[in-house]
Amino acid sequence: RALLARPAGALRALRALAAGPEMHFGFQTVTEEERREKIYQVFESVAKKYDVMNDSMTLGIHRVWKDILVHKMNPSPGTLLLDVAGGTGDIAFRFINYVRSIRERQLQRKLKHHQNLSWQEIFESYQKDKFNSLGDSQVVVCDINREMLKVGKQKAQHLGYTEGLSWVLGNAEELPFDDDMFDVYTIAFGIRNVTRIDLALQEAYRVLKPGGRFLCLEFSHVSNPLLSRLYDLYSFQVIPVLGEVIAGDWKSYQYLVESIRRFPPQEELKAMIEDAGFFKVDYENLNFGIVAIHSGFKL
Repeated sequence: RALLARPAGALRALRALAAGPEMHFGFQTVTEEERREKIYQVFESVAKKYDVMNDSMTLGIHRVWKDILVHKMNPSPGTLLLDVAGGTGDIAFRFINYVRSIRERQLQRKLKHHQNLSWQEIFESYQKDKFNSLGDSQVVVCDINREMLKVGKQKAQHLGYTEGLSWVLGNAEELPFDDDMFDVYTIAFGIRNVTRIDLALQEAYRVLKPGGRFLCLEFSHVSNPLLSRLYDLYSFQVIPVLGEVIAGDWKSYQYLVESIRRFPPQEELKAMIEDAGFFKVDYENLNFGIVAIHSGFKL
């Protein structure tokens, strides 16, 4: 019997090895393959209610955090941005708005310096620049989840974003882009959901041009003990209930809360970004560390 049992045990071991090492899915322990599949299912489930739930869970503050990220980026006309795990388009739309506002100010300054132009010349110059409102800037949104991309495309169509925007289905751990392509790489509230953070960081480094910038906005760890206890109470007692009431999905939002607690703290993530090859790595805590923006450069 023992001899007969060995092949079955060996087979189970081989299957576990093929599925990858054990990892966490929230507070559960799963294989790498299982984690990837479960996370895909979570975001497929929450895609249609993602924006509503973000507003409900953060009381709308996530909008401010994303604004701060884009202002920290400070893109100029001509910037090529890759926004990973950005399926709903929040960072992409902010990027386009930011670049358009810079182009508008540049145009106004240009016209002020040409006071001797005729009205016709001013009109023609304005119309010409108006049709190139992004100054050759481009943003590529890359997401592994088809449903999230679908929601983002619908939002873009509804809000009128067409110029300088493209959507790509792709995995953060194996990006479908050539080396040294992008000026900026952003990932907002996405990196804690990739299966292998180290691979995602290596890919970010690979696709950035020399001098390019990496920016990551993510939930992090609160240092204040009192605030941390209140934050835990809100996260575990309120957010899953909101998920059930608004999206009819308790489990997905329970996972999202648990995933935040299992995510590496600020200094640990900083070290991981440096290990991927980035220089001048630092981070800025927002709202006492509820979220943090990590930044690094490819030199």
